Amino acid sequence: MPAWAVGPLVLILCALIGIFIGSASYTAYYGEGASYLSNDPRSCVNCHIMREQYDSWQKASHHAFAVCNDCHSPDDFLGKWLTKAENGFRHSKGFTLQDFHEPIMIRPKNFEILNRSCLKCHDALTNEIRHTSELGFMNCVRCHRNVGHGATK
Repeated sequence: MPAWAVGPLVLILCALIGIFIGSASYTAYYGEGASYLSNDPRSCVNCHIMREQYDSWQKASHHAFAVCNDCHSPDDFLGKWLTKAENGFRHSKGFTLQDFHEPIMIRPKNFEILNRSCLKCHDALTNEIRHTSELGFMNCVRCHRNVGHGATK
């Protein structure tokens, strides 16, 4: 490649990188991206499709004891941040492309995290049931559907 052609290619590459960084920065700013690093439940309603879940959580019995991450994120440091990143990317993509399921539904992987969180917090209460159950797996939400998120209407 001739020396005179390197200059414009470098300029174009720098412009593309600048556009990408600028777009990503603006998106993070507009979407209040830093709030997702917190434990504040209000960050979950940055995206308006979560408003119903947030409102119902405020009416639920666990409102005074647990925030979104307590139930919907694993307890360990790495698991929590990987789950938040995966869910954040999926939610951002779904909201941007408008291809999310309505009403919003929990995925099997996230349901397992939720169920483990129930059992962790209520270990003393559920210990005997879990060890004598023939089911092998307890589905806490099956009977306690409105505990984390109260009635929506």
